[in-house]
Amino acid sequence: MTISVMISTRNRSESLARTLAVLEGLNPRPLEILLTVDGSSDGTIEETLRKYPDVVLNVNAVNKGSIASRHGMMMMARGDLVLALDDDSYPEEKNCLAMFGSIFEKRPDLAVATFPQRTDEYPETLLKTDFGVERSVRSFASSGACLRVAAYRSLDGFHEKFFHMYEEPDYALQCVAANWEVRYFPQITIRHHWVADSRSELRNHHRHARNEFWSTLMRCPMPYLPAILLGRVFTQACFAASRGAWWLLAEPKWWCMASQGMLKILRRRKPVSWQAYRRWLALPDE
Repeated sequence: MTISVMISTRNRSESLARTLAVLEGLNPRPLEILLTVDGSSDGTIEETLRKYPDVVLNVNAVNKGSIASRHGMMMMARGDLVLALDDDSYPEEKNCLAMFGSIFEKRPDLAVATFPQRTDEYPETLLKTDFGVERSVRSFASSGACLRVAAYRSLDGFHEKFFHMYEEPDYALQCVAANWEVRYFPQITIRHHWVADSRSELRNHHRHARNEFWSTLMRCPMPYLPAILLGRVFTQACFAASRGAWWLLAEPKWWCMASQGMLKILRRRKPVSWQAYRRWLALPDE
């Protein structure tokens, strides 16, 4: 099976250079490396063109967000599979592409393969050797997952209005409802350096909560929708409370963000069956 790689980057040229250097050492090599430079102003474009002229470069003059960038690359990829990475993540096994091909050939119903990460965000993972067992899951991380292109293009895919956060569980739900599988494979590992620059935990929480609410509006069937929506608001408030009073007081911000886009989201409403929704909910996160 042919395999493309896709990366979205914004103002992190040093991290990107390290990742591209690792990808050059993969054996076999990917069919193509798709790179979307999303509103960067740090010389990423010039540096990439100089060092890696074979990279398929897309440039967003204005920041569109990682989700829109990945959706665009999924629609243009020439490979049967696409390895999704962040600009600061890469596979640790040099023969990983051959392993991806074997995994997907043996599982014709597999839409997404996701892998454990050794990440600086969670230092305890850096020396970890046991990442558990292979299993079906209800989400994945776009910083280290392999997607089947045919499955992606048969579904709605990543919702571009999300901008950042929660596109993975929303897409996994689409897959489960269409009888595709999302599966965790511990035999391949991703090194994620997780650069903290420009990341705001509170902002990401608000985006995650808003997008989870929007996903529920689009996918959850009636008459269960009101109860599930209330449950989403409650669990997000509990998480905010666990981070402190300031986080909890800031919860109305994402409520306003969610309400501002509700009409557009409702126009995209495509509920799945309750059986499929329950089946997805019952799966482990990863």
